[in-house]
Amino acid sequence: MLRQQLIVASRKVKQPAFRPFERGLLVALSSVVKNWQNAILLVKPDTVLRWHREGFRLLWKRKSRATKQRRSRISTDTIELIRDMAIQNRTWGAERIRGELLKLGIRVAKRTIQRHILAARPTGDGQSWKTFLRNHVVWAVDFVQVYDLWFRPVFAVFVIDVNTKKVVHVAVTRAPNARWTAQQLRQLTPFGEGPEFIVRDRDNKFGADFDRVAKGAGIRVVKTAVQAPLMNATCARFIGSVRRECLDHIIVLGEAHLRTILLEWVTHFNRGRPHQGIAQRVPVPVAEPFDGESGRVVAIPVLGGLPHEYRRAA
Repeated sequence: MLRQQLIVASRKVKQPAFRPFERGLLVALSSVVKNWQNAILLVKPDTVLRWHREGFRLLWKRKSRATKQRRSRISTDTIELIRDMAIQNRTWGAERIRGELLKLGIRVAKRTIQRHILAARPTGDGQSWKTFLRNHVVWAVDFVQVYDLWFRPVFAVFVIDVNTKKVVHVAVTRAPNARWTAQQLRQLTPFGEGPEFIVRDRDNKFGADFDRVAKGAGIRVVKTAVQAPLMNATCARFIGSVRRECLDHIIVLGEAHLRTILLEWVTHFNRGRPHQGIAQRVPVPVAEPFDGESGRVVAIPVLGGLPHEYRRAA
């Protein structure tokens, strides 16, 4: 009678839900009950076998996890030292770090060092982009587009020293093209004097003419990769500042007006505005910073008082 009732129940229930302990109980019973396949009605025998395989995998997964979490034989200070070496010296491999540790009287296996290197710098070896920029004279160039009173576009190009944050050059035009942009670079390097590298995006306003002038001045052009804005982060940050602090608050009347505004603001940017990227210093300090709290503070208006510069009177 019980078996017949279960047969009827199996017709009504399409997919019975077994709790984990119920699955485990059926798997355990299948190992001790003879001809257990004949007693299974609500599920197929293959399902019980699958539950057994899943339990086997869970068992060994837990054992493997316990093995991985076992206490390391080397001290925490040594692990931190290995990771600091890996982060601070991105060109060092396991053998190089192992040799450095031996100098300090610390013996660690190469495989252990490799494991901690991978945890410290998962992106791989090689110097960072920031380190590369600090070791070279690098300029970055980019355009910003604004609209005048009559909604006509006007373009401004900026050339910035990546390390000092100084704006090296600014120019304005209504119709930028590769020849015009190349001429701006030619004016900046009249005697072949320039940076080692110049970073630009893949805009058509640069093109082959710009690269040709750069090559003639001994400058290597670095094009930003696709969808890699951090490669020209200096210009991106500067353009954001010039919009927020200047252009968003002024109605541009024309090309000459924009040129006048930007030249005055760039002078303020270079000589009077502290920058977070260079420890709140000014790119081109006018004089030695005043040491002390004496002397009257003078506010110098810029762009009609839009921002102000503050200095102590002599």
